[in-house]
Amino acid sequence: MSESQPFTILCLAGDVKGHRFMTEAKRLGCRVFLLTRKAHAKADWPREAIDEFFFLDSLLDKDSAIKGVSWLARRENIDRIVGLDDFDTETAAVLREHLRVPGMGDTTTRYFRDKLAMRMKAREAGIEVPDFVHVLNYQRVADFLEQTPAPWMMKPRSQAATAGISKLWKPEDVWRKIDELGDEQSHFLLEAFIPGDIYHVDSIIYEREIVFNEVNRYGRPPLDVAHDGGIFITSTVERDSPEAKELFEMNRRVIAAMGQVRGVAHTEFIRSSANGRFYFLETAARVGGAHIAEVAEAATGINLWAEWAKIELAGGKAPYYLPQRRNDYAGIALCLARQEFPDTSSYSDPEIVWRETKEFHAGVIVASSSHARIKELLDSY
Repeated sequence: MSESQPFTILCLAGDVKGHRFMTEAKRLGCRVFLLTRKAHAKADWPREAIDEFFFLDSLLDKDSAIKGVSWLARRENIDRIVGLDDFDTETAAVLREHLRVPGMGDTTTRYFRDKLAMRMKAREAGIEVPDFVHVLNYQRVADFLEQTPAPWMMKPRSQAATAGISKLWKPEDVWRKIDELGDEQSHFLLEAFIPGDIYHVDSIIYEREIVFNEVNRYGRPPLDVAHDGGIFITSTVERDSPEAKELFEMNRRVIAAMGQVRGVAHTEFIRSSANGRFYFLETAARVGGAHIAEVAEAATGINLWAEWAKIELAGGKAPYYLPQRRNDYAGIALCLARQEFPDTSSYSDPEIVWRETKEFHAGVIVASSSHARIKELLDSY
């Protein structure tokens, strides 16, 4: 990297996140450009790490993004384009394709955004997934409803987290929902509902090798928390347990099947309460939300955002070395609050390593060398 031509990273952030990615990229000597929404112009960004800001009404408008970033490229050499949020990964891929910037292209990105594409790819690779059908051909949908016991999950193919998901119990409810969708039907899939515990594996990948992964289990399914409220909990699974070992291997197969070369991934699995088997649910080429990165760092000392920045800079042309990690355990308890800034000082256990500061939220992260102690604390909270 020469002084006359510093390495330039364009970050896309439709939401306010990725601070540690940008500060690490700046620490490594990069120029950091941020493309975000006009609504976030005054947000609490790490401004000391950002060389220039650029704004659009929406980063989902790919045509406007292409025009805007192409205008920027008239005067700047852009070495990497990184989408920091789930929705941003698609726009980033389109921009890479258009400007011919290295990184994950549009086809591979679909396997990390399109729930239908990733399920089909996983099934082709012999990875178990819940039974599903594309909401496209009505006869196939009818056959699915006849052959698959209720309830069923109607899922948008390209939304994030639990957005847009419906749980349906009767065939007539399914057909009514399909009718309501109109011309948007083909953007949805219908899936068998599998009761069970949901796990997530968070990974760092370099040159197709998983160099870091952690298995966590949610306290309650995120869909239940999103729809019914309550406390969001996730915590580290014992690393030498049979379930962790099985999920490490399933995660390896998923990442290989989807074709991710380098970066980070957040992948979810469900363990059926009926038969004890694991099924692949979905994956994303990004850092997990809801402070999952902070939980991983509390347990291991590894910050997923910072390592992602290092990997983007290395770009397959230089070696990447994972820092020495710890093997402690951590977990988070997080919920909405009626107070703008709730007082959590009564939670004073020495294992608390982080507290939520966002308005109308309350939460803590706990860390310990003892898995049993983490479980005890989260159960009590």
